[in-house]
Amino acid sequence: MSLLFQIPITSAEINFTLFLPELIIGIVACAVMLLDCFVKPQQRWTTGGISLAGIVASAIACIYLWNSGMPVPTNDYNGMVVLDSLRLSFSLIALFVSAITILISIFWTETEDLPAGEFHALLMFATIGMMLMASGGDLVMIFLGLEILSISTYVMAGFRRTDLRSNESSMKYFILGSFSSAFLLYGIALIYGGTSTATLGGTTNIAEIAARIGTSQFPALLFAGAALMLVGFGFKIATAPFHVWTPDVYEGAPTPVTAFLAVGSKAAAFSAFLRVFVLGFPFAAIASSATQEQLNSTWTSLLAILTILTMIVGNLAAIVQDNVKRMLAYSSIAHAGYACAGLLAAGSAATVADRNDALSSVAFYMLTYSIMNLGAFAIITLIAQKGDRRTDFEDYNGIAQDSPVLAYTLAIFMLSMLGLPLTAGFMGKLFVFKSAFNAGYKWVVVIGVINSAISAYYYLRLIIVMFFKERTTEWKAPALPSVLSAILIITLIGTLFLGLFPGTVTEFFKKSPTTLPTQANK
Repeated sequence: MSLLFQIPITSAEINFTLFLPELIIGIVACAVMLLDCFVKPQQRWTTGGISLAGIVASAIACIYLWNSGMPVPTNDYNGMVVLDSLRLSFSLIALFVSAITILISIFWTETEDLPAGEFHALLMFATIGMMLMASGGDLVMIFLGLEILSISTYVMAGFRRTDLRSNESSMKYFILGSFSSAFLLYGIALIYGGTSTATLGGTTNIAEIAARIGTSQFPALLFAGAALMLVGFGFKIATAPFHVWTPDVYEGAPTPVTAFLAVGSKAAAFSAFLRVFVLGFPFAAIASSATQEQLNSTWTSLLAILTILTMIVGNLAAIVQDNVKRMLAYSSIAHAGYACAGLLAAGSAATVADRNDALSSVAFYMLTYSIMNLGAFAIITLIAQKGDRRTDFEDYNGIAQDSPVLAYTLAIFMLSMLGLPLTAGFMGKLFVFKSAFNAGYKWVVVIGVINSAISAYYYLRLIIVMFFKERTTEWKAPALPSVLSAILIITLIGTLFLGLFPGTVTEFFKKSPTTLPTQANK
């Protein structure tokens, strides 16, 4: 033991300010977990309030980092954590998603008679995972964040312990999620080997990967590693053909968990996908070697095929669904395809400015997608009642007569998902399609517009059911909890505001440049 203390230990200067948003969420997550052991009466308000306070504090820390103009640290955490607009944009989206999910859970846990403290603790840990994925400057950090997020959501999917559907959902998600994580991890290992040079060993630092691609002695390993990582990320964002888990998991999981999986996990996966495949594998126009150009040409071609396939599969499968949650599951697959159009544009942009515009368009799309989906799922949670008993289209027959507020609000969210002008969904699609069109993927945009028209069938079908169908089952209009009213006001205002004034948010997302530290700066 005495020899252990004789070993010299050196460490780089640690900047805790850089890691402050994640640090706040981590402390609050541990506090909520411990508080769950001691506070039982009105636990949902206590743990929920503390969780919301932590999210607000973390958001303030993010805005502080954004406004401080802090340069990209080159030695903190050995380059594993970076500070740029990509990180802060998706971190704020993750915090917003978690905050709305907590509000939904406050009335949901009371209805279901489930332990709110456990749910809030799991949700906060999942939030840390999302933020680590957005802030990771190293493949190891991204994988760490992914596993923290995944393990938390595996448990959340099966949170209704006595419900066989919830148990089945959790088991399927765990098995297939672990399988995809293996693909991702093996891809990281191959990229580590593929980035080795004559004088340097392999690396998992994203900036160093970008710098070494042209000098790699093993380009075949890079191609294989990139392909495996494409599969791993494809599972997390539910692109076809890696989407097979989505309908069953979304349908069986509790509705608030489905909402979180549909928007939170997807946004976090997109942030990591963007950082690895856009910043780690530089786009061809700025590439400095034939290897880089070949690598980017290969992955952008594959991504274009996946983008089209995802849009088509998601929309066509959603048409034939009779369960609202399952319909929205396939709808989320189609939306992943739309967002991939922006990712494709970022990977093929001709200039850094075009690339940053494409990155901000994806961030904006994920924000708009999150707002309208969370609002829709909040209404679905209330209508479904205990055990998610009422989630079929038939259960929505004629609800506009007894609950006009719920029906009209849900109709606005459906129209926004469809892409009706003056709504957030329209502007989100406009920005990602514009980026893809400017990058030369006109045929992807045409197919995307056609698929948006196809989606009108199932979105309008739900609206027609609510307003023009007669009820075939007994149903009593539920009381509107005050917390749900707050959720609907926030999401409805967000849906309309982003549809009318999108520039305020897109300019905010582009406020600081998207950069990464390079080996030369270290």
